Amino acid sequence: MSWRSLALAAALAGTALASAAHAQPQLDGVIGAHAVLQRDQPIPLAGAARPGETVMISLAGHSISVTAGRDGRFSATLPALPAGGPFTLTLAAPSGATVINDLLIGDVFLCSGQSNMEMKVRDAQSLFPEAHAPVDPRLRLLTIGKKMAVRPLDRFDATPAWEISGPETSPAFSAACLYMAQSLRHDGDVPVGAIHSSWGGSRISAWMSDTALRQAGLADDAELLALYARDPAAATRRASTIWEAWWRAASGDAAGAEPWQPDAALAWRAVPSFTNFESWGVPELADYNGMLWYQRTVELTPEQARGAATLSLGMVDDADRTWVNGAGVGGMSLAGAQRLYVLPAGTLKAGRNVITVNDDDVYALGGMLGPVDAMRLTFADGTGIPLGTGWRYAIAKRVPGAAPRVPWDDINGAGTLFNAMIAPLAPIRLAGIAWYQGESDTGIPGYDRRLRAMIADWRQRFGSPAAAFVIAQLANYGAPALAPSESGWADVRDAQRRVAAEDPHGGLAVTLDIGDASDIHPGEKRLVGQRLAQAMRAARAGARDGRAGPAIGSAERQDSAVVLHFTGVQGGLHTSGSDQAIGFELCGAGAGSCRFVAGRAAGSTVTIAGDGKPVTRVRYAWADAPATNLADEARLPVGTFEVPVH
Repeated sequence: MSWRSLALAAALAGTALASAAHAQPQLDGVIGAHAVLQRDQPIPLAGAARPGETVMISLAGHSISVTAGRDGRFSATLPALPAGGPFTLTLAAPSGATVINDLLIGDVFLCSGQSNMEMKVRDAQSLFPEAHAPVDPRLRLLTIGKKMAVRPLDRFDATPAWEISGPETSPAFSAACLYMAQSLRHDGDVPVGAIHSSWGGSRISAWMSDTALRQAGLADDAELLALYARDPAAATRRASTIWEAWWRAASGDAAGAEPWQPDAALAWRAVPSFTNFESWGVPELADYNGMLWYQRTVELTPEQARGAATLSLGMVDDADRTWVNGAGVGGMSLAGAQRLYVLPAGTLKAGRNVITVNDDDVYALGGMLGPVDAMRLTFADGTGIPLGTGWRYAIAKRVPGAAPRVPWDDINGAGTLFNAMIAPLAPIRLAGIAWYQGESDTGIPGYDRRLRAMIADWRQRFGSPAAAFVIAQLANYGAPALAPSESGWADVRDAQRRVAAEDPHGGLAVTLDIGDASDIHPGEKRLVGQRLAQAMRAARAGARDGRAGPAIGSAERQDSAVVLHFTGVQGGLHTSGSDQAIGFELCGAGAGSCRFVAGRAAGSTVTIAGDGKPVTRVRYAWADAPATNLADEARLPVGTFEVPVH
């Protein structure tokens, strides 16, 4: 039978089974037709049946019986199996039978992160043969749909559908994940299952469980999310209080004199249109990333002001925080979402009412976008007032740091994506996890702590303590460095390096040489995937050296020079375009003490001549978009690092 016929038969069988889903035993997680189960590890299963009934589970000649509890839930564990298949998994009970066909036993990999992991094959550079590979019946692909939840979900609404990799299915799959999986398939005739669960623009905190959040020092976010699950109105009030306290601390504004107060004396100007403010023709906004204040006054009768109301603002790019008469009423940070906020009774008043919106544009375009006909204040009796005209704006003062986000945000939240897109994957076992994220965490301290907590938690939840965890180090993006300076992107890259280096089953794929300084979404994902595969092999083996690429080991003084020792070098380090290695900085202990220096590469070392100034540490590629030229003979580059000099 051809793979297309097999897929059609499985789809028809699935349709027939779905029609009786209320009666037959069903499995949680992602075990469905064409799925891959992890080899050489016990196979955990969980599901639902009629309360108290016995379920017989059979796979590859192994059978086990379990009894559903009073709540209809059951769990079981089948013995570990070697690579092979296809097999059929059967669940038989008095209420009926469920048959899952075409299961393979092999290696299962989870790919997660933000937009650079999410980028599809068809949206990346697709000139490579791998992008148009023929059908591989032993490579299976699964994409988890985007969803958020304020509590962990036990199961998906419907079992996500696995697909057989081929020219009809791979173009819609994650490019980095597909190229990694294809490379790993070349290691032998072992089936590979690749699960993709990503969301562009997401912070790492959104992918962390309650346990991981608390371990990473984010207990306040975890508590606030739990409050939101119980009492959204109380959580919204608390979130506004937190944001307001942050603003006062960052701006120095006194209480009662903040820009969201109804009579704030700002340099107000009329809003020309509800489009991205970069298109208004205002010179200072043409390439502006930062905050704008929007404000509108509404005159209400006593009848209109009586009772609760709803405020609809349309879309805001990127994040908003909104007040009515100086009282916080809501805020979120998903640019494509309509803002609809409930105003409790007492928020509005007869006469003058002032609506104030802070728009925090952190990337690319920004502004209140409407549409105008969606902007409306609706009263308790169903009547309302349109809000599509009469707004004014003022450019906010620059303040340090990142504004707090509410933990129930889709992508900037705390646990929201873990709850809906990771937790329901269980129970499964994994061979490894590939992580490509961090762009949205630049400028937020403590990425290493958050990453460590998430890694430990995911391994525990998937019952895979030795699962490899490999990280795609952030590529170069942004303005070139004309002088040594601090860099949020370098901070994240170095945190990724340190976490991977200390983990016996961690790995790092350096991408500095294949990014695009003018595009945060570089199209070269084939090499990213292949480097992730190299790192995955080494991490699974527990190798600290070898195929993952050159990594900094240590820095030591030798007379007046500093000698850097690298591990994992294949054939020696070499420079391109010059006989000197660029991108290095010698630094003292204090801020602003770093200076550019050149190095000489030889074998697995780089020697930097002293410059007569104090040296306590060495930095490399410490910029958003650094200029570098150092790689080994396998053409694997050295990534960003900062190390002490001993």
